[in-house]
Amino acid sequence: MKTLVIVIHPNLESSSIVNKRWTEELRKYPEKFVVRNLYEIYPDGNINVAEEQKLVEAHNKIVFQFPIYWLSSPPLFKKWMDEVLSYGWAYGVSSSYKLEGKKIALALTTSADEPTYSEKGAFKYTLKEFTRPFEITFDWIKADYKPFFAFFGAPHTADEAILQKVEQSAREYVSFAESL
Repeated sequence: MKTLVIVIHPNLESSSIVNKRWTEELRKYPEKFVVRNLYEIYPDGNINVAEEQKLVEAHNKIVFQFPIYWLSSPPLFKKWMDEVLSYGWAYGVSSSYKLEGKKIALALTTSADEPTYSEKGAFKYTLKEFTRPFEITFDWIKADYKPFFAFFGAPHTADEAILQKVEQSAREYVSFAESL
């Protein structure tokens, strides 16, 4: 069964070297991955909840790929979770827990380097600590939350050395998504 990869980046084509390259790499394997860019599908922010729920139900492995925005996710992901992970469908007393047992992981990019995400760094916490709300959310709906994949120090412009690092990360990302 294919892995559903939900890309959440408002400017994928123009401002993200890493997310754009990751998405291109995943799309080389249509037999393995279904790749959806939420900002492309819903430019007005109006999410088709029934369609999203149907897609989630049809896949056992789901990756949410996004850049860290103000130490969290882009706003469309929060809206997607608020609307798609609805009471009675994803959780609740009479819920059928539609994501129960599904493997879910995050694929993250951040312009900050890894030491910035540490007790002694500027952000004072690790990236894992910043992603705990996602972990708790997916645990709450009984999904099988997996460790994330991350690219630290994502550049806005790139020289040859950076492009090589991005290329390597794209290959590693595909392996990560395959291994869920």
